[in-house]
Amino acid sequence: MFKWKKLGRIFNPSEINGREWLNEYAQAPATLILDDFVRVYFSCRPQRDKNGQCVSYSAYIDLDRNNLFKIINIAKQPVLELGKRGCFDEFGTYPMSVIKKEDGIYAYYAGWTRCKSVPFTVAIGCAKSNDNGKTFNKLAQGPILSASLCNPCGCGGPKIRFFNGKYYLFYISVQKWMLIEGRTEIMHRIRVAISDDGINWNLINKNLIQPYWHDDESQASPDVFYKNGKYHMFFCGWNPHNFRKTKFRTIGYAYSYDLLNWTREDSKAGINISQEEDAFDNEMIAYPHVFELDEKIYMLYLGNQVGRYGFGLAELEGDLT
Repeated sequence: MFKWKKLGRIFNPSEINGREWLNEYAQAPATLILDDFVRVYFSCRPQRDKNGQCVSYSAYIDLDRNNLFKIINIAKQPVLELGKRGCFDEFGTYPMSVIKKEDGIYAYYAGWTRCKSVPFTVAIGCAKSNDNGKTFNKLAQGPILSASLCNPCGCGGPKIRFFNGKYYLFYISVQKWMLIEGRTEIMHRIRVAISDDGINWNLINKNLIQPYWHDDESQASPDVFYKNGKYHMFFCGWNPHNFRKTKFRTIGYAYSYDLLNWTREDSKAGINISQEEDAFDNEMIAYPHVFELDEKIYMLYLGNQVGRYGFGLAELEGDLT
């Protein structure tokens, strides 16, 4: 079993003033490691409109590399514009994952738009930055991955990685929507696409992680990390039939030797909700992101209400084996 030592909450969006578009939520954190600081991208929201509708934006904070609890900069504007009328990302970008290439920094992001029969539909877009990740310009108005034969209701939640000379895009495939106690609930599973150039993708038509909590289990945030001869995946999941009541979302774990066949061992995940009554993560933990910095391995993760009050940091005690 791995053991993660929780170090505390790093960022709480409710404490930020002067940015109406960054009013609440700091969801799906993902890092870009730079020389002197660590840039953490996340998704946030302004207040809902008079009809109770929301939009979401992508932003970042910069953390001092020598003290990850010291915020040295906060994005002054969203890093990516919302899509034009009718486009897949008209109403939001969430989440976002970045990678350095020779000609710039590329972001893979989920864009969503509103629907009638279900709350939203989602697809994956790509954008490029030429200013060290401060702002991004879309490669096109359309997505690089969307609803298809193997993703019947759309796809989102991208995590981009580069292994063995190829790009791997781990993502969530929306398998179906269900009506549960009068509410539409989503069920999605973790999948992967492979590419030589990061633009044209070969979709692997299989779910990578078998369900454990329920046959209709939803999975998200497939964060893959290579260490000690195998690939480690931390992800989150929940049972859509009861999580509105239980608030249950937690972090699972799986490992693989070939990136396609995974063995699930949630008992090794090594992190759970906090027990303190006033803790920001005493109801749920979700959307893990694992990164290595100066020979230490860290995890960023969301707390209660899927990151409404920010994200925390944990440090691995020992190693990933």
